[in-house]
Amino acid sequence: MENQLAKSTEERTFQYQDSLPSLPVPSLKESLKKYLESVKPFANEEEYRKTEEIVQKFQSGIGEKLHQKLLERAKGKRNWLEEWWLNVAYLDVRIPSQLNVNFAGPAAHFEHYWPPKEGTQLERGSIILWHNLNYWQLLRKEKVPVHKAGNTPLDMNQFRMLFSTCKVPGITRDSIMNYFRTESEGRSPNHIVVLCRGRAFVFDVIHEGCLVTPPELLRQLTYIHKKCHSEPDGPGIAALTSEERTRWAKAREYLIGLDAENLALLEKIQSSLLVYSMEDDSPHVTPEDYSEIIAAILTGDPTVRWGDKSYNLISFSNGVFGCNCDHAPFDAMVMVNISYYVDEKIFQNEGRWKGSEKVRDIPLPEELIFTVDEKVLNDISQAKAQYLREASDLQIAAYAFTSFGKKLTKNKMLHPDTFIQLALQLAYYRLHGRPGCCYETAMTRYFYHGRTETMRSCTVEAVRWCQSMQDPSVSPHERQQKMLQAFAKHNKMMKDCSAGKGFDRHLLGLLLIAKEEGLPVPELFTDPLFSKSGGGGNFVLSTSLVGYLRVQGVVVPMVHNGYGFFYHIRDDRLSSSNE
Repeated sequence: MENQLAKSTEERTFQYQDSLPSLPVPSLKESLKKYLESVKPFANEEEYRKTEEIVQKFQSGIGEKLHQKLLERAKGKRNWLEEWWLNVAYLDVRIPSQLNVNFAGPAAHFEHYWPPKEGTQLERGSIILWHNLNYWQLLRKEKVPVHKAGNTPLDMNQFRMLFSTCKVPGITRDSIMNYFRTESEGRSPNHIVVLCRGRAFVFDVIHEGCLVTPPELLRQLTYIHKKCHSEPDGPGIAALTSEERTRWAKAREYLIGLDAENLALLEKIQSSLLVYSMEDDSPHVTPEDYSEIIAAILTGDPTVRWGDKSYNLISFSNGVFGCNCDHAPFDAMVMVNISYYVDEKIFQNEGRWKGSEKVRDIPLPEELIFTVDEKVLNDISQAKAQYLREASDLQIAAYAFTSFGKKLTKNKMLHPDTFIQLALQLAYYRLHGRPGCCYETAMTRYFYHGRTETMRSCTVEAVRWCQSMQDPSVSPHERQQKMLQAFAKHNKMMKDCSAGKGFDRHLLGLLLIAKEEGLPVPELFTDPLFSKSGGGGNFVLSTSLVGYLRVQGVVVPMVHNGYGFFYHIRDDRLSSSNE
């Protein structure tokens, strides 16, 4: 009886999903007021006056009509933005997504028990895989703790998208295939795919009802590694996933038309728990310098990662690891969560497997052999060339700042995230002599299926402070006052965004309603100041706090001449990756 009681009071991962509040539609007046404030740093008086007129006209005219239609739409949906966001931000986008959309990051194990060391790739790989598979089992049993802000549960839906999820290319719009099921929902795929030297292999991770152990995983990985290193390379079908989306969709259709069996093989990869990538490189990494490892994870060999997969676990020859994930089905906090879980387990076990060395008689991995012809091989080499050309245009610097961390900023009663955002504004201002329009990710997980909102960090207050820092005639006291005003403004805006009171997603909703109704694009969105201030995905600074743990990650910049700035904050250091 006691056991039953304990069971019934234990929280389940997805138990609060049905009771989460719906995503609200903000007030039109408030959104437009905030929008006007956000464009101020990028306008002279005349430009600002013109935009002010456009906004007033929009508010009393077409804007109000569109807002009413949006309110109608929101009545019938628990999240009025969800489907739109997925399509506009991800599935309709035609540029190659592996490099431009995916997020990637190194595993932190090299900071403690697993420093780079040749000859450790397979053994460490078996241990890291096993911990990932344990997390998969916890998720299937709904034992991953519910995230909360204070006592308020946050939306956990994105965690369903971590395993057995894959994007499938379409001619004009991609789709997401999700095969994951909790234990109470039914069967879930239990195979993983391993990519090595242009070849693909598959094996089950459950044998006779039990999860395979690290020694058993080591046998499977060793078999694949030996085979690939003693035989010719495979065709590298995976490279096609790094191609422009419509081109990849056509190449995929051609591949399926060539042999129906190719479709079955593609579905095996799509439904797999995750893709495990074996790289031959040995990227340099130290706790102070992540630049080379991040470059290798973000822009490494396209024949050994499936760009559309929600989870590619990447292993390198020197025993360091990382992940590369499609961004469409979930945001980085899901990956941060599992990465932290795995890192803690490796740390607790001193990087070793302490269980039985016994290896059961498990079927060997099976190779997925695609039927290819000259056209497919040509498509693959074109995809590789396009990918390497784009990758060469990216500069990555990822260093640790070790003078202080959040302990000191909190001691001074300053929010550590705001501290970094304002430092970033000042750095940009000093470098370029002007304010930089900046996107910071805010989360909206208080709401059903909530994901993110745009937080525009380049405020009037931040610019005033930057100007004061560059003006030798301004006293330290006055600079401090301006800095504190900038902090207060940033903190309030972040709070508003998380509470569903941001304005960027609201404006997007109004634009999409106009498009759906076949109406002309309102002038608000064609006004030069809209894109100059970052609207329409034109932020020169694309930034995000990865968290307060050891986990680090990156996404490429939003615009060609822009910066991507992703950082994590610890007690004694601040680590950032910039591209």
